[in-house]
Amino acid sequence: MHSHPRELSVIRHGQSAGNVANDAALASGSHQLDLAERDMDVALSDLGAVQASALSKWFVANECPDIVFSSPYVRAYETARIGLVGAGFDVPIVCDERLREREFGILDRLTKPGIIARHPEQAAARAFLGKMYHRPPGGESWVDVAARIRSFYRDLRLDHPGANVVVVTHQAVILLFRYVLEALTEDQVMEIDSENDIANAAVTTYRGDGDTHPLLAVFNDSSHIPAEVTTVRPDVPVAPR
Repeated sequence: MHSHPRELSVIRHGQSAGNVANDAALASGSHQLDLAERDMDVALSDLGAVQASALSKWFVANECPDIVFSSPYVRAYETARIGLVGAGFDVPIVCDERLREREFGILDRLTKPGIIARHPEQAAARAFLGKMYHRPPGGESWVDVAARIRSFYRDLRLDHPGANVVVVTHQAVILLFRYVLEALTEDQVMEIDSENDIANAAVTTYRGDGDTHPLLAVFNDSSHIPAEVTTVRPDVPVAPR
């Protein structure tokens, strides 16, 4: 009897307007991103929509998923929707709040220089505790997000054993899927993080037989995205890396 998904692909959303705003803030020396919307309402940029359309090539080249889960954030849901529509797949998209971006609390919308200037005590705490355990006031640490993923995967095993599942989410969440599913240590996941920026609309896939824990087969694959529209900027809001 199946007890794990047969295949699980975790995909980063396309470039968002927040990524563009972060680049503009850093270029101008601003401490804060110029965004009017809540983070969950920030849409794909024009380039991000192109990347989401290119994701349809990946869907077509692979087996049609049984179900697609998405972060409830607009940029993730739209990436899933555009990719599926382009592939001609009529697959339900289920939003799950456990797949949302890490919450940054008082550091929301601040660039790294902005955090250092406005909240030096948080920059110091982050430097001491590390990314894994630092929780900004009103926000989450990486281990908080890992707890969400453990809960999500537990439900996935119960509700969709043996299924081909696609998840569209955010950069830190993808890295923490690796942390949880591969039982990595803090040092191991931090090394992966330091050596890799997850490309927008890139795919990370785990495969198995449905009876045993699926194994990592593909990490951060963006071969379906044309080189001229590939972007690897970190998700925003941003805390110091």
